[in-house]
Amino acid sequence: MGEPEVLRNTLQLPMPSPEVWRKRLDAQIADPNQIHIVALHGDTLIGSAGLHPLGPSLRTRHVAFLGVGVARAWWGRGVASELMRLLLDWADNWVGLLRIELGVFPDNARAIALYERFGFQHEGRQRALALRDGAYVDSLIMARLHPRQPQVAAARNG
Repeated sequence: MGEPEVLRNTLQLPMPSPEVWRKRLDAQIADPNQIHIVALHGDTLIGSAGLHPLGPSLRTRHVAFLGVGVARAWWGRGVASELMRLLLDWADNWVGLLRIELGVFPDNARAIALYERFGFQHEGRQRALALRDGAYVDSLIMARLHPRQPQVAAARNG
C-alpha cells in the first residue's frame, strides 16, 4: 500500500504508521467473519486481499466488502487473480457469502477487467466519492452474487 501507484487506487491515506496497520490487521485476525490473505515472493510481501463484513447487522451478514492490492512490479503476473480465486473459494464454499461488493475508480481498467472476469457486475457510480491527487473523483460500485446460491441439502432416509 506504500507504493504511490498502488495507493492512488485505494481509499487509504498515505504514510500510515506500522501501529495503524498492526491494529487493523489484529482486529481482522480476531474477527472470524473476516479473512485477510497475503501473497509472498520469498519473504517479500507482493500482495494482499481481504473480505470484510459490511457491518454488524444480522440483516447484512451475507454481504462482504472486497479489497485487493498488488505491488506494481507484480501487476499482470497473476497475483491478483490468485488472491481473488482464494477469497472467492472461501466466500462461496466455506462461509456461504451471498454478495461481495467493491468500489473501484473508473480509470482503473486493469482492476475492472479482473473483477469482471470473476463475475462482478457494475451496479452504479458514486459521484465525487474520494479526494485523489487533489481532485474529487467518482467510484464505481461492482458486486458479485454467489454463482450457486447456497441451498439446504435434502435429508437422506436411511
